[in-house]
Amino acid sequence: MELRARERVPELTAVLSVASLAAVFAAVGGVVPASLLPAAPDSFLDAIPHVNAVLSTAALVTIALGVRYIRRDDVRRHRAMMLTTLSLFVAFLVLYLYRISLEGTAAFPGPDAVYQFVYLPTLAIHVFLAIVCIPLLYYVLLLALTRPVAELYETPHRRVGRVAAALWFVSFALGDVVYLLLYVVY
Repeated sequence: MELRARERVPELTAVLSVASLAAVFAAVGGVVPASLLPAAPDSFLDAIPHVNAVLSTAALVTIALGVRYIRRDDVRRHRAMMLTTLSLFVAFLVLYLYRISLEGTAAFPGPDAVYQFVYLPTLAIHVFLAIVCIPLLYYVLLLALTRPVAELYETPHRRVGRVAAALWFVSFALGDVVYLLLYVVY
């Protein structure tokens, strides 16, 4: 399996990206019937945005640490931080999609001017970066999983990883801003 995946990283990246984004758009678009999902108490659903804000903030820390460790050539700790970030992201996404599938998107409760000139642009950039990150993350992850560390230096892993980490960091940070606008400020 490893040898085949190793030779097909771009193709696997494309397939996984399309499947993942299709699942996200299906959930956000209301295509997933709520009746197919297990029911949860309102208190659990109400807690999801707050839990996700904690997950996002933790991901900001793990991305920053992952970048710091790789700059110090500490590949083992870098890998641990990037895999931790991936786990935080998956947990965030599962909770987010579950809540969206059951309740739909949250309405912005603040003033219209803030909605138009702050909230919507921030949300749009956050969503755009999250979408752009998906194939980049799959690509660097698949490169890392299919090659020994010594061989990664001969691949685009470092170059693409820098871009992916930067965009992922900004996306998580903007997600926290969206959370603050929706649940704290207003």
